[in-house]
Amino acid sequence: GNWRIHCVGGRARNEITRYEQYAHIALLEKVANENRAIRAALGSDYFIAPDLIIARLPEPDSTINEPFFVIDPNIAERASLRLLANPLPILHASISCKWTMRSDRAQNSRSEALNLVRNRKGHLPHIMVVIGEPLPSRIASLALGTGDIDCVYHFALPELLDTVRDAGLDDSYELLETMISGKRLKDISDLPLDLAV
Repeated sequence: GNWRIHCVGGRARNEITRYEQYAHIALLEKVANENRAIRAALGSDYFIAPDLIIARLPEPDSTINEPFFVIDPNIAERASLRLLANPLPILHASISCKWTMRSDRAQNSRSEALNLVRNRKGHLPHIMVVIGEPLPSRIASLALGTGDIDCVYHFALPELLDTVRDAGLDDSYELLETMISGKRLKDISDLPLDLAV
């Protein structure tokens, strides 16, 4: 496929509207800006500003039909992967990056994830968080639970495990092991392979 990686850095509030599953949000924003009553009813919780975006570009039929014939103009007329049906990139992954986490910052990533889930039309992208937080309890505030974030990736998980174990922090070590065995916390080296599925 034809892939694009874009560092947004949370600066562009409307960045997400450039992707196929979220293009309708631009229309919602326009209508809400023109009408106070609609703006009050809709709110603004559909704004999503990820730090890193991975997208796949739609393919022309000639590419889809290699090495053998798969589609013609009368088949799969609305498939997102077809350039004829969809000119917009398809959001494959939204990645939020947090170096450390104050106790209240876990909610920012969760809210962003829930907005991605709730406001999409079509395929749900991967929703991931990359962190460098050294405190297992703060990591747990983000990693534990299901339904919003695919997984949390730590930039130095083996080193964090060694440090916590060597310091004799048994409860913290057990908490890390619980998140790891529950597939809620992984090392950053796992991220590229997880994005491949």
